[in-house]
Amino acid sequence: MVPPARHLLRAKDLADARYFEPLTVADLARAAGLSPAHFSREFRRTFGEAPHQYLLTRRLERAAALLRNTDRTVTEICFAVGLTSVGSFITSFGRIYGVAPVVYRATFPPARRHIRIPDCVALAYGRPQNRTFREAEPASRP
Repeated sequence: MVPPARHLLRAKDLADARYFEPLTVADLARAAGLSPAHFSREFRRTFGEAPHQYLLTRRLERAAALLRNTDRTVTEICFAVGLTSVGSFITSFGRIYGVAPVVYRATFPPARRHIRIPDCVALAYGRPQNRTFREAEPASRP
């Protein structure tokens, strides 16, 4: 028999791996093999915070990393981390980090500093490849 904490770790791993999907407490409880109410109680008792709060914290941590390392807009980041309301995202981010996402981003150098190649090369390789016309693959040499 597997100890109950092991079931909870499955749900926690699911939240860590798929934070960007619209996960609910019921989804996490299903991964743990428990009812949602029992799962919520056990998760809080074991990890010290509610499952929903844990998932929100993971999403906000990822959003902070995206704010530091990309030039994506706050709206794009909000949706990329699995949140559906920009207003709620800004409020939650401010509650956790003490500043609005835009102010947080301004405290870090621009994301362009990560590029160590000329802009023209970065732009050329950053363009999407349109392969809708079934272009012939180069022949392999023997």
